[in-house]
Amino acid sequence: MLALSRKKDEAIIINNDVEITVIEIKGDQVKLGISAPKSVPIYRKEVYVQIQEANKEAANSMADVKALENLLG
Repeated sequence: MLALSRKKDEAIIINNDVEITVIEIKGDQVKLGISAPKSVPIYRKEVYVQIQEANKEAANSMADVKALENLLG
């Protein structure tokens, strides 16, 4: 993991087309602004983890459906 120090209004660039800027710092909270192409999905980590878990459950459900289809011939 790369750890960087940034102050308010300072930014970092990722892969030439994603810019993350420190918008505001209040106590232990930091507000970030993210500029990226529309083709780049951006999620909070907890939301991303929920999406991944839902996708795994859906994939397992599809495997169950295929197994049932095979049994029914």
